[in-house]
Amino acid sequence: MLGREDEYVSARISYVGFVDQVGLEGVVILKAEDGREFPMRAFSGEVARHISRFQEGDKGAIPTIYNLVEEIAAMADLMLTEVRVYQSGTVLRANLYFQGRKGEIVLRNYRASDSIALASYYDTPIKVRKSLFEEALEH
Repeated sequence: MLGREDEYVSARISYVGFVDQVGLEGVVILKAEDGREFPMRAFSGEVARHISRFQEGDKGAIPTIYNLVEEIAAMADLMLTEVRVYQSGTVLRANLYFQGRKGEIVLRNYRASDSIALASYYDTPIKVRKSLFEEALEH
């Protein structure tokens, strides 16, 4: 597991939008339970639109790649239980935690934006590395 449990804080999506007027670049603000916020950007506007739709309860039309995860999880009787966001070099990454009959499976080092979209689709908890909230306060 990347990082100890106490190095992460629970967060929820408090805002989804776009950086530019034409919606090419998305932004998500993750809010910790203590009110601290972490803005995440530099991902596609398409992913931001999916996150927004999933949050509004529209889960009928799922993009192909997310559908792939859904089908594999259903076939293997896996449930996404948690997404953990962290920084790897200059980019944000995430680990996806699945629980199955045979134990936990962790998929590591995926794009944070897609991982947050999956968490939004499944209504799964999002945890963010504490240091990301601290760095956001410094800027």
